Amino acid sequence: MINAGGVKPSMKLEIDGDPYLVVHVDHVKPGKGQAFSRLKLKNLKTGLVVEKTYKAGEKLKKADFLVKKAQYLYNQGDEYYFMDSETYEQVAIPGGVLSRDKDFLAENIEVRLLLFKGDPVGVDLPTAVDLKVVETEPGVRGDTASGGSKPAKLETGAMVQVPFFINEGDVVRVDTRTGQYVERVK
Repeated sequence: MINAGGVKPSMKLEIDGDPYLVVHVDHVKPGKGQAFSRLKLKNLKTGLVVEKTYKAGEKLKKADFLVKKAQYLYNQGDEYYFMDSETYEQVAIPGGVLSRDKDFLAENIEVRLLLFKGDPVGVDLPTAVDLKVVETEPGVRGDTASGGSKPAKLETGAMVQVPFFINEGDVVRVDTRTGQYVERVK
């Protein structure tokens, strides 16, 4: 149990029997009346985002997850398939549940599979992933050292802003938390 006033973004809570990820928190202390927390929560089973308000003294239950090592295999339509590294069992997760995480799923990437009451509800990605640039505009001569950027499409279909010196075929490291370019991988 955690006090509503102590909730932080990226915490996972159990509300009404469903797992939720805390996306955003506003702790409000009005001049009159009791302090409260306004939470923006993402349901990890359905992918829906809701807002809820709790008084500062209310207790919330942390979600209890079973975490297993898994490897991303492939996607078929809107289903993403992972293989449990211990049992070699395949698990499918709908793309709507994965939301933005699916943009960083390259074949054979190691992830942590989140299971809530035996059901897969998401993945924890590594902090950064290395992905190949499949489409981008060529850099303009003389523009390589300036601080500008251009859009690039990665092998997973994700779009990121990269420096002008990045070309098609280059491998770049992307931060999975922010979706931003980190560096070119040699």
